[in-house]
Amino acid sequence: MLTVWLITLFSVIIVSMISLIGIFFLFLKDKTLKKILLILVSFSAGSLFGGAFVHLIPEAFKELPAIFVSIVILLGIVIFFVIEKFIHWRHCHNIECEENYCYNPKCTKHPKSLAYMNLIGDSVHNFVDGLIIGASYLVSIPIGITTTIAVALHEIPQEIGDFGVMLKGGLTKKRALMFNFLSALTAVLGAIIILILGYRLQSLAIYLLPFAAGGFIYIAGSDLIPELHKEIKVSKTLVQLLALIVGIGLMYSLLLLE
Repeated sequence: MLTVWLITLFSVIIVSMISLIGIFFLFLKDKTLKKILLILVSFSAGSLFGGAFVHLIPEAFKELPAIFVSIVILLGIVIFFVIEKFIHWRHCHNIECEENYCYNPKCTKHPKSLAYMNLIGDSVHNFVDGLIIGASYLVSIPIGITTTIAVALHEIPQEIGDFGVMLKGGLTKKRALMFNFLSALTAVLGAIIILILGYRLQSLAIYLLPFAAGGFIYIAGSDLIPELHKEIKVSKTLVQLLALIVGIGLMYSLLLLE
């Protein structure tokens, strides 16, 4: 059990460190950054789909009834929808913007609210990531490694975006980096909670796998794929498709670790 604790905490700390990646992209031109982000988003979408369909769902089917797995996957999708909806509930549309609840990157009326609402939403998201990673390691170390990689790959473009939002919200570079990192550390809290619960209730971990798969499918399908559709040039679309396939291929290749 000590090994699981150590490798889980190491994994979530590494994932949390990704929140500091924004500093490396400050010196890139917007055009170059946009190209890199599209490739990263495609790659992370593929890794999330691959992690869900190649690893988490097959593992859940080994231990649980098929209909139960299907229901929990759907439950995961619905809950992630509710979480995201709650985060954006007071989303500003540049028409009527209430103080303290602005969340629109294009809005300049309440810049501080923009930054802090983004911080709250990211903290919730990272906490759930910690739960998922911790639960995966309780099932097996290879499943945990797979899940960690999938989470990490999708965190890269997200953390770059979060860093940019906080800069636009009026925070300095140092404060934006600090707050982004503190937000990412909620993943450590999530992992610790699930490890404690999992130690007392060993069966809990396997039930979280289809839930995590639902979350991966929701994030990839509703957040990442729509971003890719904004680019319609054939050449760039082919690059996106290749990156998507590579992401899926990476998850498939990790089966060799099992």
